[in-house]
Amino acid sequence: MSQLKTFTRLAIQTQMLPILESGEETLVGGQAVMEGVMMRAPHSYCVAVRKPNGELVTEEAPVARVSEKYPIFKLPILRGLGTLGQAMSLGMKALQFSTNAALDAEAEAKGEKPVQLSNWMMAANIGLSLLFFIFMYKFVPLLIANKIGEWNPALSGTIASNFIDGIIRIGLFLTFLIGISQLKDIRRMFEYHGAEHKVVFNYESGREVNIPNAQSFVTFHPRCGTSFLLVVMVISMMVYMLLPFETFAAKFASRILLLPLISGLSYELIRFAAKRQGKLLGLLTAPGLWLQRVTTQEPTDEQTAVAIHALEGAMKLEEKQGGELVIA
Repeated sequence: MSQLKTFTRLAIQTQMLPILESGEETLVGGQAVMEGVMMRAPHSYCVAVRKPNGELVTEEAPVARVSEKYPIFKLPILRGLGTLGQAMSLGMKALQFSTNAALDAEAEAKGEKPVQLSNWMMAANIGLSLLFFIFMYKFVPLLIANKIGEWNPALSGTIASNFIDGIIRIGLFLTFLIGISQLKDIRRMFEYHGAEHKVVFNYESGREVNIPNAQSFVTFHPRCGTSFLLVVMVISMMVYMLLPFETFAAKFASRILLLPLISGLSYELIRFAAKRQGKLLGLLTAPGLWLQRVTTQEPTDEQTAVAIHALEGAMKLEEKQGGELVIA
């Protein structure tokens, strides 16, 4: 039963990955994982997980920027796809490590042989998560919008139907998010998410990174994936309104095929706004900051210590490589 619970937590966290991670390749950032935190520097990352017995286990490794390995990802739109793709890949590695740590702890408590989450099991989890995402946020909203258009022809036009589709998509997302936030294990994950944000704020402030300093900061961070995901939903609504497709099949296919383009456009918009630090940035990040009242919670000192440990591990590896430590 405990293993089933662990795999259920993994499935939910996989679905939450775009919210929990920050997809920026040049700044210090991180992600909440199962009973831990992954922190990333420009060329390094470190995952720190606390087991039930209090032991801290870590995994760290160097990682090259996508734009350094493949210059094509320096181009607009493509740079966003490369950065986000790598962030998701690292996030899945971090989740796999934290899940295996949880499974090890369960096996130790029972005196059994440890069960490890294999690569193919992780791939299956990702595949199921992707199917759930397409069904819940692409198929269902479009189907409901079409049914509403059939019921009331005045709402069947391109602009009206796509607007309704977008509102339904955002509504489903918020309902799912608020619903799972009531689960105890997910709330703990949101506490680690808050710890990650506090420690990043602490580092960016230039003050000594320690528990008291980190705890003095808020849990809401403008570079959180929550803001990005909401921007993607709004941009997708606007793009779909420009498409001339009439049939359900064509609309559904376009929503899947255009997702990379919309993600790249959203990344460029946030990047543009961040460089100017003006009203546009505030407008783009405000909804995400509001929603972080759900996706982040106040962490304990122990949870904050895990985030600091992950940051220190990433920084030590970064220094060994001679990487430049950039402060936002």
